[in-house]
Amino acid sequence: MRRSSHVLPLSVLTALLLSQVCSGIKWLALSHVPTSLHVNQTHHCKLLPGLVSSQAQLCRTNLELMQTIIQAAREVKKTCQKTFADMRWNCSSIDIPVDSPKYRPDLDRGTREAAFVYALSAATISHTIARACTSGDLRLCSCGPIPAEIPEPGYRWGGCADNLHYGLIMGSKFSDAAMKMKRSGSHANKLMHLHNSEVGRQALRNALVMKCKCHGVSGSCSIRTCWRGLQDLRDIAMDLKTKYLSATKVVHRPMGTRKQLVPKDIDIRPVMENELVYLQSSPDFCAKNEKQGSAGTQGRQCNKTSMGSDSCELMCCSRGYNPYTEKLVERCHCKYHWCCYVTCKKCERIVERYVCK
Repeated sequence: MRRSSHVLPLSVLTALLLSQVCSGIKWLALSHVPTSLHVNQTHHCKLLPGLVSSQAQLCRTNLELMQTIIQAAREVKKTCQKTFADMRWNCSSIDIPVDSPKYRPDLDRGTREAAFVYALSAATISHTIARACTSGDLRLCSCGPIPAEIPEPGYRWGGCADNLHYGLIMGSKFSDAAMKMKRSGSHANKLMHLHNSEVGRQALRNALVMKCKCHGVSGSCSIRTCWRGLQDLRDIAMDLKTKYLSATKVVHRPMGTRKQLVPKDIDIRPVMENELVYLQSSPDFCAKNEKQGSAGTQGRQCNKTSMGSDSCELMCCSRGYNPYTEKLVERCHCKYHWCCYVTCKKCERIVERYVCK
């Protein structure tokens, strides 16, 4: 049986050349890789967009890992856009064309938006790898270790823990590779991105919690089998969003024998290990401005009754909004039949929506 070879578009090949001078999150361009491409031969690594030379080398020596990393790139984009769907900046700029030389200014400069994306990217790639070890998708690793501490009476260690240790090692090796190159931009930006990536990984470490399953007669739960498992990525993203909202502006200045990042307004203390930092202030993202990386909020949906960031007043920047109606078709009047199926009717309802002027 003859194996068919998958040929990627010329734009993807062009991206390989452009990626050598781009930012440390250019590997997120892997989200554009067709699902039909299975990276199982070393020459496939040359076809993947957004990789710097050291990442391409990691690809060649860890082929099995690449499908998981490609999945992580898709998860970063999906999770970022879902997490910020209710705000003016909605992470739309993360989805750049695969042949673009760089990201828009909101992510290419040292902004708080870039801080969030770097942190989320670092957390996601390690999270995805750790979970892939648990699910058996990777032969390179297995379940995480059983904790050394003795569990309380009625509890026992078992199950298959998420292999966070392996996820952190391989995830950081891949995601930090571009920032450790000599031609990876200014020293200040490099320090900022490496710091925020580590904040993302620290948030992941904090998300490793005890999960248990009950055993016993008639659901008595007389004993619980427990393991260490990671929280869902959306919960980690919300934690990082909180850090984004309270991020610290920093400056790059001499501290002793070398330059370091220090808080701009309170430089009496060093940067804290668990806080996101940024170098440049962001626009308000109200109006479209290509130079600043703002897509604007014209045409964005808003919530007329909300008091939060998705309210029509805040989302539309006091410009006003236009109402429109939409017909929704939903399942309704569902009935369970023994045994074992459900039948439903279809109901229509008209809802009013609002978009920013």
